[in-house]
Amino acid sequence: MSAAGRVAVDAVGGDHGLTVVVAGAVQAARRFAIPVTLVGPETEVTAELGRHETTGLDLSVVHAADVIGMDEHPAQAARRKPNSSIAVAIREAKEGRAVGMVSAGNSGAVMAVALVLLGRIPGVERPAIASTLPTLKSATLVLDLGAVTDPRPQHMVQFAWMGHVYAERVLGRPSPSIGLLSNGEEASKGNQLVQEVFPLLAAEKGLRFHGNVEGKDVPLGTVDVVVTDGFTGNVALKVAEGIASLTTQLIREELTKSWPRKLAALTLRPAFRAVRNRLDSGEYGGAQLLGVDGTVIIAHGGSSETAIANAIRVAAEAAARDLSATIADTLRRAAESTTRASATGTPPAS
Repeated sequence: MSAAGRVAVDAVGGDHGLTVVVAGAVQAARRFAIPVTLVGPETEVTAELGRHETTGLDLSVVHAADVIGMDEHPAQAARRKPNSSIAVAIREAKEGRAVGMVSAGNSGAVMAVALVLLGRIPGVERPAIASTLPTLKSATLVLDLGAVTDPRPQHMVQFAWMGHVYAERVLGRPSPSIGLLSNGEEASKGNQLVQEVFPLLAAEKGLRFHGNVEGKDVPLGTVDVVVTDGFTGNVALKVAEGIASLTTQLIREELTKSWPRKLAALTLRPAFRAVRNRLDSGEYGGAQLLGVDGTVIIAHGGSSETAIANAIRVAAEAAARDLSATIADTLRRAAESTTRASATGTPPAS
């Protein structure tokens, strides 16, 4: 089995289970020509795969005896179930049979297993979950979205550098702007953590620090990368998803209240479909667990077939750009710059 571009997928993770994940894998293989290994109970996965037309598609199945439920304690389940579909999928990537893995299952367990099996990138103390959000300009990368709810200031600086690398390598943004999420634009605003992080980011040589950004700045696309703690980031993500659902539902309701509106909706349908697609998180694929030494994509638990397919696409694209090596090199150079500045008594230039 060739590992070239192959992505291992946790076939039984997520709210919708096997049916949706397998369909998403088939879609990814067909639309993007990505080889996929489905990991889960072999008999069940093979049977579900048999419901699809897969002629000419590079799809394989690897057996995993256990499944980690969405309600299980992440660390405990990771220890008790070393042969879970999550662990086996990550092991496929670690041992070179796949370039990365995708799971819509228990995100805490994905992170716990990834840290044990893949380890951290040199220079990274804590990983961060990063994903793009739609904006008026183009997608903005936001991290952390839930990996570390109470980070230390130095962790947030590492998040900024990882976001910087992702924006450059994956989003194609040379010298991306970095914003620190706060409750006001002024440097004096924010809680204690934000106020401690602000001067650290401002002092980082090579990092284009914009300063504080407010919640309203995220959908406006004010900066390329938004850095925040995992608790705030996760809340912001869920609010954004809720507003997107509310917007599309309100448009649908208003356009079907009368026959004149229904007729007008027929003409405007392509525009409304385009708006819905721009707001649909499933179109952006999953969130990447940055900081572990490998490519790990965490998909939303409620992912649709299309969302799973796009998460697989994101995994293949991220792996092709070798983010881990670039992040390690970037953090090493940043640390050396800080050390030199400390030795000379001169703060690093921003």
